[in-house]
Amino acid sequence: MAIFSVYLVNKAGGLIYQYDNYVPRAEAEKTFSYPLDLVLKIHDEKVIVSFGQRDGIRGIKFIVLADPRQSGIDALLRKIYEIYSDFALKNPFYSLEMPIRCELFDQNLKIALEVAEKAGSFGPGS
Repeated sequence: MAIFSVYLVNKAGGLIYQYDNYVPRAEAEKTFSYPLDLVLKIHDEKVIVSFGQRDGIRGIKFIVLADPRQSGIDALLRKIYEIYSDFALKNPFYSLEMPIRCELFDQNLKIALEVAEKAGSFGPGS
């Protein structure tokens, strides 16, 4: 199973974070505009786009591009929200709606993605 990318988009439609976990051999150009139009073309494998929006932070979109066989995407979105809350929002140098530049956020997101890919989902205690 594979999780390809994670994107965080603010309520104005601006990209505030992008992480490419798995880069396929054929690179595709990524362009973002407001409103966010997602058009995905199926090449060799299908890709699932999962949108998640939590009530605590209105307008922030958590987007995960993953293999359709990957399980536990909802739990992963909750974990990403938790990481965002812990390492971005609690950072005194971070301003809402601004790009996220925090090493602890990056490290914990990478760990969460590795766990999600290996286990397929998050257990109740993770």
